[in-house]
Amino acid sequence: MNFLKGTKIYSILTGSCPVCQNESMYEVSNPYKIGDTLKMNERCSHCDTKYKIEPSFFYGAMYVSYAVGIAFAVAAFVITNLILKLGLLSTFLAIVATLIAFLPIILRLSRNIWINIFMHYSKEKNLS
Repeated sequence: MNFLKGTKIYSILTGSCPVCQNESMYEVSNPYKIGDTLKMNERCSHCDTKYKIEPSFFYGAMYVSYAVGIAFAVAAFVITNLILKLGLLSTFLAIVATLIAFLPIILRLSRNIWINIFMHYSKEKNLS
């Protein structure tokens, strides 16, 4: 995935610092460690970027998580109903199971997208 380095997509998919993209924003890399899913480092140790720009900064990520959750639900619908031709009840259960199973991923993705809206990659910060 190094060919994407320097793009917002790289930072969003890897959860790396949006400014230098040299380290993870999260204290624990495994999003399924439920108690630590949303625990973030205060600052990037490489470029000193502060992740929490202001108190309650990541409340805006809730709006993004709604859209990301809808995308996962639509994908589950397409796979179960349109491709596998399962009934409506099976499709509904598959959507619910997908949303529950991917909740930690959805939460992190939405935070990554939200912070990348406000911060941009900097080659200068990457080099220092």
